[in-house]
Amino acid sequence: MRNVGRAEWTKLRTDASNGWLLLGAVALTLAIGAAVAMTSRCDAVACGEDATRLSLTGVMVGQVVVAIVAVLMVGNEYSTGMMQTTVAAVPRRLTVLLSKAAVLSAVILVVGAVGVFGSLLIGGMVTPGRGFTEAHGYEAMSLANSTTLRAAVGSVLYLVLIGLLSLGLALIVRSSATAIGIVLGLLFFFPILTQVITDPDWQRLLQQIAPMTAGLSIQTTIGVDRLPIGPWEGLGVVALWATGALTVGGAVLRARDV
Repeated sequence: MRNVGRAEWTKLRTDASNGWLLLGAVALTLAIGAAVAMTSRCDAVACGEDATRLSLTGVMVGQVVVAIVAVLMVGNEYSTGMMQTTVAAVPRRLTVLLSKAAVLSAVILVVGAVGVFGSLLIGGMVTPGRGFTEAHGYEAMSLANSTTLRAAVGSVLYLVLIGLLSLGLALIVRSSATAIGIVLGLLFFFPILTQVITDPDWQRLLQQIAPMTAGLSIQTTIGVDRLPIGPWEGLGVVALWATGALTVGGAVLRARDV
């Protein structure tokens, strides 16, 4: 397993495009989070804005880049025929799946942590000047605050789960373009559909099962009781999506001739 993991890491890091994509994920997460923090304002007590969530807005864009890296990890092997070499060298295909998942998770953990904690650092410096002060009912943004820490750790885990979901879908369809289209559809179609449907019960249900809507509830630090699903429960929904995709992807990998 260790040798297979080392091989997967070598394949991932020697593809220059992956490095640029991961760097882009961090840059976009930081830049968008900073831009939103710098343009938001709280001019009155209990203005209703969530400073922590605003600072983490970039995660919504960073997840797209993470999904692309995860898909290409499998899609490139199928498009180049490298997957045949991989399974020939490692006949136990479950080992291949677990190694890819482990390496991908480790890389996204590092990249996600840099983007998320960097965004909170910037937000902590910027938001007090935008009215998010104790006078308006806001504590200083700090990881010593349990809700801020939950939002930070949960956001990193969310990115990892989106990566694993994307990896599983890529194994199922064996096409980078198709897998990316499906992932983006899952992430952004549900929120759009929620805006179209007018029935509040159906809206709430869609928000509870949508990977992005449910998962990003982990970032909420105020008004948690008004969420359609709790922060950790929402992250659990994304975990179920990722587990389902990896389970089916693993079964397809074992059943198909490469």
